[in-house]
Amino acid sequence: MRKIVFLTGTRADFGKIKALIQSVESHKDFEPYIFVTGMHLIHEYGYTVIEVERCGFKNISKFHNHTDEATMDLTLAKTINGFSAYIKEIEPDLIVIHGDRVEALAGAIVGSLNNVLVAHIEGGELSGTIDELIRHSVSKLSHIHYTSNDEAKNRLIQMGELEQSIFTIGSPDVDIMFSNNLPTIDEVKAYYQIEFMKYGVAMFHPVTTEIDTIKDKANQFVDALIESGKNYVVIYPNNDLGSKYILGAYERLKENNRFKIFPSIRFEYFLTLLKKSDLIIGNSSAGVREAPYYGISTINIGNRQLNRASSSKIINVPCEKLAILKAFKELQTVKEELNDTFGKGDSAQLFLESIESSKVWSINHQKQFKDA
Repeated sequence: MRKIVFLTGTRADFGKIKALIQSVESHKDFEPYIFVTGMHLIHEYGYTVIEVERCGFKNISKFHNHTDEATMDLTLAKTINGFSAYIKEIEPDLIVIHGDRVEALAGAIVGSLNNVLVAHIEGGELSGTIDELIRHSVSKLSHIHYTSNDEAKNRLIQMGELEQSIFTIGSPDVDIMFSNNLPTIDEVKAYYQIEFMKYGVAMFHPVTTEIDTIKDKANQFVDALIESGKNYVVIYPNNDLGSKYILGAYERLKENNRFKIFPSIRFEYFLTLLKKSDLIIGNSSAGVREAPYYGISTINIGNRQLNRASSSKIINVPCEKLAILKAFKELQTVKEELNDTFGKGDSAQLFLESIESSKVWSINHQKQFKDA
């Protein structure tokens, strides 16, 4: 039986890989292990390891890697140390990591330096922050690539990755987005005590390369939310450098009855909230990924999702109060036809089929570079 380790550091990446874990959980040839770290173990951000444990997976291990938001490099080092010890104990056949966080980078480093195959989910994508540097670094340290579309695949080939090591499976969260198991909006509102009939979703994350201006931008964002006159479900940012300024700005919203603020929301519940919202505003990838699938309008602020995706429902604006307020007047009210830019909801099945074949397991641990 092959051992597969899935590494998760945030509520977001767990939402991406959950369907993949479920696809192998009951398979006779595979035994999944989940290494839970990062924001999952920080109480201020909702202690979302609980959501992982609720899934009932058998082999869950927790590792507290948090140091301080200003020391992402030390967090990386601590994660490498903890994950390295874990890998030597488990001796897995494959490590599966997602995206562009330091936890993913740690997983790729540990796997590549210990001669363990590393599979990277959603590499080859573009964004406008330090995340892009991490994502491409993770791709170069990985042996196997599961991309969300052919554009991402082509970028990996451009980076010298071998085409036979790339599998286009779509974005795994689409599997869950259109699942029949999502809660109803009434269940979600009752669970989180949300009384709004109409509302927007607000999610604003720090851009680490813009640390000198994050405090001002957070206040501009909050000013625009207040002056818009709308109701909002506000979800905490990730814990990257600068998050304290965003949380500080959110203090101004806590006595305002038009705002419900949460450290975290369960992934399936979040999807239902998003699907039934009037819009999503901020700089979360949910605004350029999930929202267009549901036909929800997005006011995408700043550079964090630069070059990530395009849709007629997405309005891109700088993080300035007046520009954000102007964007509200440009929102479309008609839902556009859904497309399959990031897959058709069968990512887990395609992932499972790939690891059931001999092709993945015959990939050379010694990476090769393909010249153009």
